[in-house]
Amino acid sequence: MSGTRSPSRKERAIEAFIVAHGQPSEPEAGEEHLRALAQKVRVSLPDWTVRSATLALPGALERALENCGPKPLVFPVFMADGWFTQKALAGRLRGTSARQLSALGTHPELPRLAARLLRRAAERAGWAHRGFEVLLAAHGSATGSAAAACTMRFADQLSCRLSETQIRVGFLEQEPRLAEAASHCGLRTLALPLFAGAGGHPTRDVPEALDRAGFQGLRLKPLGEAYFIPDLIAHALKCAAQIGNLAA
Repeated sequence: MSGTRSPSRKERAIEAFIVAHGQPSEPEAGEEHLRALAQKVRVSLPDWTVRSATLALPGALERALENCGPKPLVFPVFMADGWFTQKALAGRLRGTSARQLSALGTHPELPRLAARLLRRAAERAGWAHRGFEVLLAAHGSATGSAAAACTMRFADQLSCRLSETQIRVGFLEQEPRLAEAASHCGLRTLALPLFAGAGGHPTRDVPEALDRAGFQGLRLKPLGEAYFIPDLIAHALKCAAQIGNLAA
């Protein structure tokens, strides 16, 4: 019938890829970790094409762009909207049709989900009814304020959801230093690394700082490895695609 599409015609899959900093010392390991995350995101987006690339592996981002169709969505798996998202990633996407979304660490649902994660961890430790503290371990920056601003904003939003909980912040690259912040923590403290993956910072630098401080609380996995992260990324991509369709 005139004016209708053939039922056998298949719509082109929506294309997206997730981008992370990766591990400069072990770029292939960072790529493998991000591919695993992309696979989990793909479970919630079965009709999409979801690829991955790190900035640390030379040429990975450019190859991902070459394999994408027009106007792919790019989701930055970074815990702060700082130099790497605003300059490094944005600069390498300049001149392409890719649309960069907001960083993972700025997602409006992340504080609520993180608060639930912390409450559950406190319950498993038997602390829920006796009170507990939270120590946020972040990277920070010695050259700019954007990363720290994102971290402090997240801490404030988390505090609104854990109103009776003491929340401290410590950085690896700026004041207040993580070891100093950790030295003031009590035994019933949950240390949550604000990192996107299990690279050198959360697996080596954060534990070393906590050890120097004599930290005796509970050490959690990086927030970027929480069970809800793949669904959160998928939801952000869906919303971006819907907004793009409305604007088209």
